[in-house]
Amino acid sequence: MSASTFDDAAQLAAQLLARRWLPRNHPLVKRALIDTELWGALGARLAAVGLRVIDNLYADHISVAMLRPVEVAVFGETGLAANNNLDLPRDGVALLVVLWSLIILPKRQRQVARADAKEGEGQGEMFATDKPLPLAASVSPTLSYRSLLADFGNQLGKKMRLDSNLKLLERQGFIIRRAEDIAEGPLLDLLLDYDTLAPRILDGALAEVLARSTDPTAAPALARLREAEQEVIAEVEDDSEL
Repeated sequence: MSASTFDDAAQLAAQLLARRWLPRNHPLVKRALIDTELWGALGARLAAVGLRVIDNLYADHISVAMLRPVEVAVFGETGLAANNNLDLPRDGVALLVVLWSLIILPKRQRQVARADAKEGEGQGEMFATDKPLPLAASVSPTLSYRSLLADFGNQLGKKMRLDSNLKLLERQGFIIRRAEDIAEGPLLDLLLDYDTLAPRILDGALAEVLARSTDPTAAPALARLREAEQEVIAEVEDDSEL
């Protein structure tokens, strides 16, 4: 590739392919997020090889994934029918969902609450400006490994399997280990669809399983989310009876 064709879009695409994810505060990413021309050029470069950008306002990173039509060509029908294409075992997928629930659900609640509070503070301004969401790193809770093992170890294969799957998830970029704590990794809030997963968890059987969490940060937040979800359901049922 000549120097003239290796423009900012190509450089950004190359870095995403090499590193799998980039922080939103990366100079080129920051430019792309506000420069529609650069963002469009990046999308075109990636689409040429069957990829797309994954961006989430609530996450601190961006990443890449395959375009849906390309998934069939690459993985085939058998691969698409599998529970994942990262070669995670079933108990590894279960652990991933539990970690997502205990970290991302409380984080999203904090982000929205703080954004709403800032919006309220700006209501008296004549020319109120858009308030950015708080950085994920500033509101994302960390989980206690000991609490995770005590609360869900039996369901997730006990200590040996839990430790093995935590290593896999850390290697894939879903989590970060900090001594005895487990924190959000670059891909945890990017590769799992919040709008699809959150209702299924809060309204489904998994909510009862997660209710046994004793983690000092996640447990109260999940309880509040569950209460809010039940209130919404009750209001909808009341309206339907009128």
